[in-house]
Amino acid sequence: MELRDYIRIVRKGWILIVAVTLVGVAIGALASLLATPKYEASTQLFVSVQSSDSTTTNDLVQGSSAAQQKVKSYVDVVTSSSVLKPVIASLGLDVTPAELADQITAESPTNTVLMNITVQDTTSKQAAAIANEVGLSFTEIVVNKLESPSDGGPSLVKIETIEPAIPPTGPSSPRTTLNIALGLFVGLALGVGIAVLRSTLDTRIHGTHDVESLTTAPVLGGIGFNPEAKERPLIVSTDPRSPRAEAFRSLRTNLQFVNLDSEQRCFVMTSSLPGEGKTTTTANLAIALSETGASVVVVDGDLRLPRLADTMGLEGVVGLTDVLIGRADLEDVLQPWGRGSLYVLPAGRIPPNPSELLGSRAMVTVIESLSKSFDYVLIDAPPLLPVTDAAVISKYTGGAIVVAAAGRTRKNEFTGAVRNLENIGSTMLGVVLTMTPNKGPDAYGYGNYGAYYGKNEEHLEFGDSLRQDQPRPVAARNR
Repeated sequence: MELRDYIRIVRKGWILIVAVTLVGVAIGALASLLATPKYEASTQLFVSVQSSDSTTTNDLVQGSSAAQQKVKSYVDVVTSSSVLKPVIASLGLDVTPAELADQITAESPTNTVLMNITVQDTTSKQAAAIANEVGLSFTEIVVNKLESPSDGGPSLVKIETIEPAIPPTGPSSPRTTLNIALGLFVGLALGVGIAVLRSTLDTRIHGTHDVESLTTAPVLGGIGFNPEAKERPLIVSTDPRSPRAEAFRSLRTNLQFVNLDSEQRCFVMTSSLPGEGKTTTTANLAIALSETGASVVVVDGDLRLPRLADTMGLEGVVGLTDVLIGRADLEDVLQPWGRGSLYVLPAGRIPPNPSELLGSRAMVTVIESLSKSFDYVLIDAPPLLPVTDAAVISKYTGGAIVVAAAGRTRKNEFTGAVRNLENIGSTMLGVVLTMTPNKGPDAYGYGNYGAYYGKNEEHLEFGDSLRQDQPRPVAARNR
């Protein structure tokens, strides 16, 4: 993954990242609130050793060296039972020597004869009292017992308290600021990790970056999601100044630059599976093409589950099936739509053998006739994965345009559809993304500019002028 991929993941999952980060901060703050405050008090001891009563320089050096050696072992003596039992008795503590030892830390800085004894307790005064009492008990044990000469003379080891413990003014733990900062860091890291993991495990197509990673075919356009698409499918005619209508016009513009090396302007519109907006996209693209003055015919090539006639508000009882079996002439079943030169060829009745009809010589003849008569021929074909009809038809056209629904189509489904086209030798001209988010990193582009295409109450409603009850001759070039 590249840096831009991580940036896109963070932009897309920022709500999750913020939520997990806030949870981390809350846990850090809660841990500080629930933790019992503890106070630390320290006392410092000075250890010296004299080999004799003389005070020559050599004696002082030897004494200092001996003291440093002894201090290293004294560190462990501080937490011994011999030292702590008198402390417990003197202060009346209700703890065992082992429990008290867990509260005490003894250390000696390197190359020094100093000892630091630190005590941690739940109260400030008791922490200081224990530290001072441990220092006294340690001095008594070392000087009068451990280092007492066997001949009964005075001990050569001398321990003095140079820094008595005083009650601390504030607790040493919990460290609220540190806990909150740690919770913030862990929460942020965990949130980003979850967002990256979720993106890695997500097999759905969300935007152009996903399509580009699966195929070299260009993305011809992106149609934003509209919850009212089922009630108002023909957005180019009913709301021509909306962002979605402009997205279809952008698709129309890009389509004009597809397959420039061929004069064939007949395209198959298909998808991986049903429900990806294929028929709605085909109908709106046909309307957008007719707005330019080009003659357009849109054919319902889905002889299994035809929807084009219903989408465009036409009667679909007679259509392509009747032409293929020779029951009707092509000119008689073409239905005009709107004021422009747009015509619709419905599917007709559902036949028992749709694959055979679509792959027949009669279908090739229909495609050739329509291609000669119209500037653009759009065939709304069945999905590629359930059946091979679309792949078969695309062999007789300029190529196939695959519709993929953002957030719904899975990558393996899309690659399977592309593979079906490649296996049969068909050309995939491009991809149209439908149901794209109107905002965010996966938005195709037009959702953020809705204000620019705002409605004008005084403008003429384009849909009101495109009524199919106005008869007109078929617009064709060679009829």
